[in-house]
Amino acid sequence: MSQNTIEIKGLIKSNTNFPKSIWTGMLLVDDTAIAVTDTGGSGIPVIYLNGQFATQGYWRRVIANLGQEWRHITYDMRARGKSKRSSDYSFETAIRDVDAVLKARGVDQALMVGWSYGAFVAAHWASRNPARCLGTVLVDGAQPYDWMTEEMAQGMRKFFKRLNLIMLLLRPTGLTPKMTAIEMAEINIELGWLARVSELGPVMDNVTVPTRYVLASGSSFGSKGDGQERIRTGVNVAVSHNQNLKISAKVASNHGAILKKDFRSVADAIREVVAVDQGAQRT
Repeated sequence: MSQNTIEIKGLIKSNTNFPKSIWTGMLLVDDTAIAVTDTGGSGIPVIYLNGQFATQGYWRRVIANLGQEWRHITYDMRARGKSKRSSDYSFETAIRDVDAVLKARGVDQALMVGWSYGAFVAAHWASRNPARCLGTVLVDGAQPYDWMTEEMAQGMRKFFKRLNLIMLLLRPTGLTPKMTAIEMAEINIELGWLARVSELGPVMDNVTVPTRYVLASGSSFGSKGDGQERIRTGVNVAVSHNQNLKISAKVASNHGAILKKDFRSVADAIREVVAVDQGAQRT
């Protein structure tokens, strides 16, 4: 199948929380199939971009808080959740898959909301597609900071290799992605290099749409000491360089729990971005 080949196979399901029928189905793109959910309706389209190994279910509290006035589009990235394996898990495929999902659902413009890895995808997509992006909300991600080193990259490969057996045992439960340990390590390493100030800084400088950060606090699984807090300081520099970027909230929960415990702050940031965008249109 060619890179630009897209095929839809869908199933209509009803949901009492939304007056419109929810579309769920598999989007065939490249050599994989991506599980997509679209609540439909005439509200502002919001596309949610997951954390590194998370699934679309992580957004359910944010979506419930926003309610049926919005059109919510979620999907599982390649080999995550219900989506199928692929031969390519690079960051560029993550960018292309956003376009594939939007095209398949007939959406020309959307608001990007990304957590962790998804925040990087959202920031890059917004930077490249200013006319199609209504705004972005970046949840504890897309923070320009030089934290990746060759030594750390080697450590990640060893760490994931040690977890390989556990990952295989948990895979049938859906709690881990359908990837090898090396594939998971390489995705994290690539993101580390993309987070460097020299790489991500120009991307954030180039964002021309209203963008709000929601930052977590403290450390979480896999981090050491105050490492995550130091990485978050990169947001202060990014905000000082670009007036379109602002910090909406710094919440108490850590990186892993932010969508569960502070979903209201994420939903409020989405509302804030739309209010800024609509205010700019009126003026």
